[in-house]
Amino acid sequence: MDREVRVRFAPSPTGALHIGGVRTALYNYLFAKKHNGKMLLRIEDTDQTRFVSSAEDYIKEALEWAGIKLDESPWDGGDCAPYRQSERKPMYMQYAMKLVEEGNAYYAFDTPEELDAMRKRLEAAKVVSPAYNSITRNSMKNSLTLPESEVKDLLAAGVSYVIRLKVPRKEEIRLNDMIRGWVMVHSSAIDDKVLMKSDGMPTYHLANVVDDHLMKITHVIRGEEWLPSAPLHILLYKFLGWESTMPAFAHLPLILNPDGEGKLSKRKAAQYGFPVVPLKWMEEKDGQVTEVASFKEEGYLPDAMVNFLAFLGWNPGTDQEIYSMEELIKVFDIERIGKSGTKFDIAKAKWYNQQYVRKKTDEELAFFLKAEMKNQGIEVSDELAPKICGLMKERVTFPKDFGNEAIYFFKRPTQYDDQVISSKWTQETASLIQEFAQLLKAQTNVTADEAKHLLHNMLDAKGVKIGKVMQSLRVALTGQPAGPDLMQIIEILGANETSNRLSLAVNALKGKEIVA
Repeated sequence: MDREVRVRFAPSPTGALHIGGVRTALYNYLFAKKHNGKMLLRIEDTDQTRFVSSAEDYIKEALEWAGIKLDESPWDGGDCAPYRQSERKPMYMQYAMKLVEEGNAYYAFDTPEELDAMRKRLEAAKVVSPAYNSITRNSMKNSLTLPESEVKDLLAAGVSYVIRLKVPRKEEIRLNDMIRGWVMVHSSAIDDKVLMKSDGMPTYHLANVVDDHLMKITHVIRGEEWLPSAPLHILLYKFLGWESTMPAFAHLPLILNPDGEGKLSKRKAAQYGFPVVPLKWMEEKDGQVTEVASFKEEGYLPDAMVNFLAFLGWNPGTDQEIYSMEELIKVFDIERIGKSGTKFDIAKAKWYNQQYVRKKTDEELAFFLKAEMKNQGIEVSDELAPKICGLMKERVTFPKDFGNEAIYFFKRPTQYDDQVISSKWTQETASLIQEFAQLLKAQTNVTADEAKHLLHNMLDAKGVKIGKVMQSLRVALTGQPAGPDLMQIIEILGANETSNRLSLAVNALKGKEIVA
């Protein structure tokens, strides 16, 4: 391609950005950077009735969280400013008027009551999809059916009107989609969509095409839900004389609910126990403000989510699954995006999070452990926190899990796993654990290897196999039936604390022994 690659992400500020929108932004970003191009963000706020004032900041923060860096936006400027459609409003009418003057659009003066009557007539005539189109427009109140003088009088009198696209009656519209190949639609299936509303604001269709042209967008990568609108946009490019610079289109497959039934929804996601928005969102409905759960607050790491989202519809054609953003940019190929919808597999998202937790250094994870423990009123030293994280990180899915999984490092157990106690705890094991406690008490400090040798030497001398006491020893020390390497836990807790805990457990569990 001779032109610089320029893509755009164009959300509407009507609420929290859906995780599917983050994937769309990600694919645009990967494509642009792969081709040394630029990524723009444009706020499409032509529908002022649904505008939510906090949504724009939310979009900005969500993209920053995901590591998607914009080249041009409402916040960073650029040659094509402004980047909010509401701020570009005065410009759109000239393009609508060009379409009217050249016979490709027309004024429509129909009242809501007249439009409703038209729909009812069509429904009574058993028309499957009642619409204002190349047939019905001939019986409506517009500049195609009214005398020119009457149209001028209506305009001069300030009568409310919209401008509609005049869709050809018999024309085949073709689109070579980068993902789906050739898509063909007959013009008879397309409505005469409104281009300019009665309040002087353009609709999505006109503003979208005009802005993409003026912003020199070379590739439009957007969701499958916009595919039905693509033929209409092709007509607009043709009528405005911009066919030669029209962007290439790629319509991304849907992200489906985990059961494969329909587009991923907040309701279905809630049933499966996961959110659908990247960051926390305060939702107002019927005067009530509620907090909407998010992936960030649930503990998903941004790098993990980016990696997961990249694979929701795309794959590199290899067995490799873990990619940094830089690696994704290098291998991303839009032709490897599938046509079919892909299920949102929350188990896979958790798997990715586990992998990225494990990739972090112990020092990086220490931040999360210290924060979680501080919430419980426990201060953790800079020296101790990385040691615990290094031992625990293979066992956690989310950084916040450290707060629960590592609690026994800071609090002695007050309860002991019933299943282990009822099946493993005997008078003999209690006696052996008490003896091990006494051996430790004689130590000033103890390493994991030293603790292991102490235990093995003691058991060997008595002819007892390690498996007979190991799980009971763990429960006595931590209260839990499973966990990381027990000798490493002893090293972190120290000989004195371990000895005291074991003695306390033996005393607490007197009378619980199995009768051998």
